[in-house]
Amino acid sequence: MPPEGKSDMDRVGLFQEMGYISVGDKYIPYVYRSFNDSAHKNKQMLTSGPKRKSGLQAGYFDTQFKRIFEREALSDPVKLARQYRNQQSKKNIGKAFLPSNGEKKPSGVGSYYGTIAGPVEAMSVQFHPRIPYKSPGKNMYTSPGKKGSGYGYPNITLAKLDLYSPDPYERARDLYKREMTDHRTKLKGGPFRLNLHPKVYFDSNPFKLEKPVPQPKKMDERKHHFAIPFKPTSPSKSIGGMKAGTFNTYPSHSADPYVIRKPKPVTTNKDGKIFRPSPGPKSTPVKSIIEVNVNRMVNATNYNTMPPLMAH
Repeated sequence: MPPEGKSDMDRVGLFQEMGYISVGDKYIPYVYRSFNDSAHKNKQMLTSGPKRKSGLQAGYFDTQFKRIFEREALSDPVKLARQYRNQQSKKNIGKAFLPSNGEKKPSGVGSYYGTIAGPVEAMSVQFHPRIPYKSPGKNMYTSPGKKGSGYGYPNITLAKLDLYSPDPYERARDLYKREMTDHRTKLKGGPFRLNLHPKVYFDSNPFKLEKPVPQPKKMDERKHHFAIPFKPTSPSKSIGGMKAGTFNTYPSHSADPYVIRKPKPVTTNKDGKIFRPSPGPKSTPVKSIIEVNVNRMVNATNYNTMPPLMAH
C-alpha cells in the first residue's frame, strides 16, 4: 500500500488483477481451427493462367503490334543489283575485254608444246654428225712376259739371282756355349767369397743352408705295422627323450603325494542361483563417416545438380 491515498487497483474497482497473456478464452486445437475462411466463401478472382509465346498478340501488354519502321519503301535487292550493273557497263569505252586462251598443258616429258621460247637445240635428242673413228695403228711386237711373280722363281727379274749363303739356325747360342767353355777352363778353384760384403740384415740367416739338403730317411714299415686295424668309436647318440646319449643314467621318478584341491566357494543369490553377469554390448554394423556424409549431401532430390568431384 502506498503511504498516502488509495492504490490504482482500488481506484479501478476490480476485485483482482487480470492476466496479461489471454482474455480467458478456451484453447481450441489447430486441427479444429479454420484457416483462411474467406478463401472458400463468396466469389473469388479467377485467372486464365500464363499464356505461351506465339505469333499472335495474346500475352503482350499492347493490343496491336507496333513496327519499327512504318511506311518505308519496298526495296528489291535483285533490281538494285541489275541497275548497278547497267551503270557500270555504260562506263566501258569499247568492246568487252576478251582474255587470251588459257595456258597450254605440256603433252609429256621433253615436249616444248605450250612454252614461249620453243624448243632448245642444245637439249634436242637428235644425233649430231660425228667424225669417223681412225685407229692409231698396231703396237710393236715383243716376246711375251715370263710367268710368275718373282718370289721363288729364278731367272725372271732383270738382275741376276744371288748365291745362297748358309746360316746355322742357332748360331748365337753355339757361340755363347763356346765362350762359356773357354772361360771355365781358365778358372782355378771355386768362387771367392768375402764375409765383409754389405748385407740386408745385421745377422746372417740361420735357416739358410749353403749345402744341399740331404734326402729324408725312409722309415721301416715293419716297426709301425699293427696286426689289428684301428677301429674308431661309434658316433655319439642323439637325445631321443630317453637320455640315451648322456653320460649319466636317467634319474628315477620321485613319488609326489597327491594334493587335493580345495573347493572354491560359488557365489549365489538369495534364490540359490549362480550369479551370471550380463553380457557386454554386442557389435552392430555401423556405417562409415564418409558414407553418412555422402548420403546427407547427395540424395534423390539433388543428385542431378551436384557438381562432379573429379574433373574428366
